[in-house]
Amino acid sequence: MTSTKHNVVTALIASLLAAASGAHAQEASSPYTVSANVGLFSQYVFRGISYTQEKPAVQGGFDLAHESGLYAGIWGTNVSDTALNNAVGEIDVYGGYAKSIGDFSYDVGLLQFTFPGGEINGTNEKYNTLEIYAGVTWKFLNVKYSQTLTDYFGFNDKSFGLGQGDSDGSHYIEGNLAYEFIPGWKALAHVGRQHVRNYGDYSFTDWKLGVTKDFDGGWQLGVAWIDTSADSELYTLCDGNSRCKDTGASKWLLHLKRTF
Repeated sequence: MTSTKHNVVTALIASLLAAASGAHAQEASSPYTVSANVGLFSQYVFRGISYTQEKPAVQGGFDLAHESGLYAGIWGTNVSDTALNNAVGEIDVYGGYAKSIGDFSYDVGLLQFTFPGGEINGTNEKYNTLEIYAGVTWKFLNVKYSQTLTDYFGFNDKSFGLGQGDSDGSHYIEGNLAYEFIPGWKALAHVGRQHVRNYGDYSFTDWKLGVTKDFDGGWQLGVAWIDTSADSELYTLCDGNSRCKDTGASKWLLHLKRTF
């Protein structure tokens, strides 16, 4: 059985890579562009918070873009069911419109976070969250705003029992820098502020400093230092064996990624 499953997975990966390569070869004559990416990360960090309890993550996705500026994509990663109760992973589906005008570009869209099996313990509340976003980029500088159209990852009266209401309308604003200081080398800097509506104690600021190196064949190697102002009491999570991690504490993130 194990051998059969391995063969099936191997065949699926080979088919996906072949499809991506074929689409790339045809993009000169097609209004569509297809790309794929897969990477190994030392942990999964989202807005400064570790969702794998500092354990490794395998991540990847596919993107489809039209020359008009319309695009859609899907992305996935493993997560820790301690950080996200009962979740077996995260699958994000997104779509939007992006366009460039000289040194400026803009991007607007919708992002659906889905956590199969994810449910806050003792409730029927899911982590699934829908956000709308808009961003503007000038050369190597980017500013982006995201706002939830649903509750923020399950924060509401049913899950907390505090009578503070729902958390829809929570928002995240961020500034990003990606400066190529040597061909193939980029310096990265990021700062963001997550506001959780009606649950202000869970709001926090996160920041990141890092560097990436691009190699031939679509390979990229990167390292970053990340920290947050998240309340350690609220963001420290313990598993069934009483092993606890402050998911908002300072951390290093290493990754090896390939884009096709």
